[in-house]
Parts: sequence; structure tokens; C-alpha cells
Amino acid sequence: MSYFGKNIRKIRNVKKLSQQAFAELFELKRGTLGAYEEERSEPRIETIIKIANHFSITIDDLLTKELTVNKLLKFKDDLALQGSFNKEEFTKIPCITPKTEADYIQYYDKPHFIEDLPKLHLPINPDKKYRGYLISNLEMTNNDKAFCPKDVVIGEHILAEDFTKIENGSLVIVLVHGKIFFRKFYHSSATITLRATNTNIDDLEVSPTEIKEMWSVCYTFFKRLPENNNIEIEQKLNFLEQEFMKLRQNFK
Repeated sequence: MSYFGKNIRKIRNVKKLSQQAFAELFELKRGTLGAYEEERSEPRIETIIKIANHFSITIDDLLTKELTVNKLLKFKDDLALQGSFNKEEFTKIPCITPKTEADYIQYYDKPHFIEDLPKLHLPINPDKKYRGYLISNLEMTNNDKAFCPKDVVIGEHILAEDFTKIENGSLVIVLVHGKIFFRKFYHSSATITLRATNTNIDDLEVSPTEIKEMWSVCYTFFKRLPENNNIEIEQKLNFLEQEFMKLRQNFK
């Protein structure tokens, strides 16, 4: 059994290298590196030698032993951290950005690609599966309201059999027809309609079987403070209350 795929993945994580950066370092294609890590393909001897020499690892260790993090960091195995401490970890949410969107459409079902996506760290339920999406268009904007570029939405994964359980009008992130859409969700007996807030954008009608992924939006983060009519009303009420107090004082 060769540990090559597992070891190079661990090396990347320790050295904080993405698949793309690691592949370019050794003149490989990203897909080729992914195949090595997933043990779907065996590397050429020249590639093994280059990687072993670059990281000062013997070929024998690279191929036949599962490398430890301590070894990769040049630490001795007996220098383990003494004692214990309370460490809080937030849920890490892979986020789709304009730079990664094209690759996501192609590699959305590849675990190692998902691992390389930028992460959002939030104190939310770690047992659920989430996906973040950085908005880059005006499809969900109307008269400079609602969602704008640079806003971030986070969706919870929805299984195909649960598509029809989503309430009409809910916000969703959908991978369908080779594109990613952030829209409002509506469904009938056999059709799902994805509707933009921008009235200049046509509805997209799809069959549930055409959808590769769907995420029901549960958290939103705005780059700017959205307009809030309640705040304006509260400010006006405070002003009126202050004026009323002044009048009372004048009549005393």
C-alpha cells in the first residue's frame, strides 16, 4: 500500500498550500494532483523524486510511511504538548467566491477541492453541512435594496428528497445548468422556479432532477448596513418624546 496520496495531502495542509499552488510548484495539473491524493492514479518516479527532494523527505518515507505533522514540521515526536487547555473551534464553512465559482461548478463533488475553498468561521451547529456564497451580481437587488455585491449568504444543505419541503419564497443557493444561482425558491407539482428580486431578470424554471446541489439560506452578512425603517421610526419617536418633555417643562 502506498501512502503517497495521503502524505502529499498532509504536506499541503501543513505548508498551507492549495492544490493549485502545490501542482504549479511541481509542474502538474490540478486534476492530476487531485487524482494522486484520491489514489485514483499513481505518480511518475520523476514526480516522486521532485517532491521528496523539495521537502527533504526520503522516497521510502514518502511512499511507505504515513508522515506525522511533527515530522513535517521538523519536530521530534517526543516534544508533545504537555498539559491540556480548553480550545474553542468555530464551524468552518467553505465559501464560493467569484474566483472559485468556475472551478466549483466543475469540482463541487470533490472533497479535496472543497477543503481548499476559503473558509468562514462561525459559532453555529457543526453537525450540519453549510456552504457560503459571496454575491457578485445585482440579481437579488431592487432599487439599491436587498442583496448587493460583496454581501455573503450561508446556506444549509438540502437533500434532493427534501426540495419540496422548502417554503415558497425562501432564499436558496442552487447549482443547476452549469451555473450557480442565488434566488428565491418556488415549487409546483413538478417544477421549481428560481426567481430574482431584480424584475429585469427572467424566472428560471427547472426540474428537481436537474439540480446538482441546493442550499437553503439561513444566515446573511451585509457589507454595508441595510436600510432599517424600524430604526428611523424609533429615532423619530425619541425626538418627539424629547420635544414633549420640553413642552411639559415649559408649562411647569
